[in-house]
Amino acid sequence: MYKGLRVSVVIPCFNEEQGVAHVLRGMPDYVDETIVVDNNSTDGTAEIARALGARVVFECRQGYGSAYQAGLPAATGDIIATVDGDGTYPSAAIAPLIDELLAGGLDFISASRFPLQNPDAMSARNQFGNHVLTWTTRLLFWRPIADSQSGMWVFRRHCLRWIRPCERGMAFSEEIKLEALHAPQVRFGERPVAYHERIGETKLFTWRDGFKNLAFLFAYRLRRGRGSNV
Repeated sequence: MYKGLRVSVVIPCFNEEQGVAHVLRGMPDYVDETIVVDNNSTDGTAEIARALGARVVFECRQGYGSAYQAGLPAATGDIIATVDGDGTYPSAAIAPLIDELLAGGLDFISASRFPLQNPDAMSARNQFGNHVLTWTTRLLFWRPIADSQSGMWVFRRHCLRWIRPCERGMAFSEEIKLEALHAPQVRFGERPVAYHERIGETKLFTWRDGFKNLAFLFAYRLRRGRGSNV
């Protein structure tokens, strides 16, 4: 518990036995509940997570978004935080982000990786792709967002009443932010965090996933234009 609030952490995992062990061993003591979503792993991810005290939720539908759609509703804390199972996002930043949430009267904070504190933590190709997607998000939605692709968020659980992303793949990361930005009941903010080199083999297909995310942004903008004002 942190400042009277129960804290849940949700971690999506697909074959992350090395990374998830590192992440769980470094989880802060104030975290009340850690949920690892096993997204069809064929290694020891689930077994290691259970041995280190996490609750494991299995999701057979493959995809980053599918894992979160299983894990987020399972969380019971007042505050939900997310980190990846590869050690790239710092769980030590959860408390400072909660402090920012409370001090700013916010409901949802997205942790921005940029500017990178360690440029070696992300390849030049991935940095370029992230910047293209973030600038496209700014232009399409007129929002001063710093990192549209961040996978670390800290938010009040009641936000899930109004934020209902449905993407199954990597575009979930941009969809959940856009949902939060457009929900009048949700006060959105961004704060920078340190970003680290991943542990284990990457599951990202840079060009394929990048173009899918780009296509999603235009499709979402069209849906918003037909159904409501941006």
